[in-house]
Amino acid sequence: MKVTIVGAGAVGATTADNLIRRNVAEEIILLDIKEGFAEGKAQDMSQTAALLGFESKIKGVTNDYSVTAGSTVAVITSGIPRKPGMTREELIGTNANIVKTVVDNLVKYSPEIIIVIVSNPMDTMTYLTLKTSGLPKNRIIGMGGTLDSARFKYQLSQKLNASPSDMDAIVIGGHGDTTMIPLINHATWNSIPVTQFLTEQEQDEIVQKTMVGGATLTSLIGTSAWYAPGAATAAVVESIVRDQNKLFTASVFLDGEYGLSDINIGVPVIINKNGWDKIVPLKLSDEEKQKLYKSADAVRIMNNVLKEINVL
Repeated sequence: MKVTIVGAGAVGATTADNLIRRNVAEEIILLDIKEGFAEGKAQDMSQTAALLGFESKIKGVTNDYSVTAGSTVAVITSGIPRKPGMTREELIGTNANIVKTVVDNLVKYSPEIIIVIVSNPMDTMTYLTLKTSGLPKNRIIGMGGTLDSARFKYQLSQKLNASPSDMDAIVIGGHGDTTMIPLINHATWNSIPVTQFLTEQEQDEIVQKTMVGGATLTSLIGTSAWYAPGAATAAVVESIVRDQNKLFTASVFLDGEYGLSDINIGVPVIINKNGWDKIVPLKLSDEEKQKLYKSADAVRIMNNVLKEINVL
């Protein structure tokens, strides 16, 4: 079993580190365009094997996609990172061309590959990958909702002084500061609705903190976060490789589900060896439905930019 990670920066390297610590794959390929960068990261991680007790092998390469041949899963983190004050949407012009080139190379050497997109703006990059790769829709997954849901659980656990693992909560919609929808009315604390413990003001506060979770970290550390994104990405990859049938929120292609078509956007899905295997229906309130449609409208605006810059 081989997993390829394109982009050896903070998120890509953290994803690789999470995967090798859990022996998720026999071999991990870490690829970057910067000479020696992936090789150095891979060697550094490899030197922890005797200390951490894992058997996975990790190899770093500089822009040589032939080494990725036969990969079961690939993660794409390539692109410029978000700077303070920059929205995910502002990244589209540069990152679209980068992602398209990466996808073409991956599919060339691994035509049966499953691709997990992390690059931003994530929903639009996932849509671009679907439309240009020739791969079936179930083999294209956008990671963002998995990360957003983890951040939602963190905010709930902080307010409730509870274990994050006791939280069951999801975020749907676009992976953006104004487009994600933390479903507070569906969230539970060991099956008990969290709304029983929180005032409306506290609920609103948690939702808002979740929505700006990425931007908050960017302002604090001067660049995009990497620990939680890396862990979220590794969790999605592990569910594929080990056929775990886990339920995550992920950006997948909708064809009538939730009343939406011809769009990649975050909804709950089952992830296993097939990629995403099934979209899970949620009973949404009228208000939640309207928020999802508004989020989809915003994602479509970004998707239309792909045509304007002639990459779609």
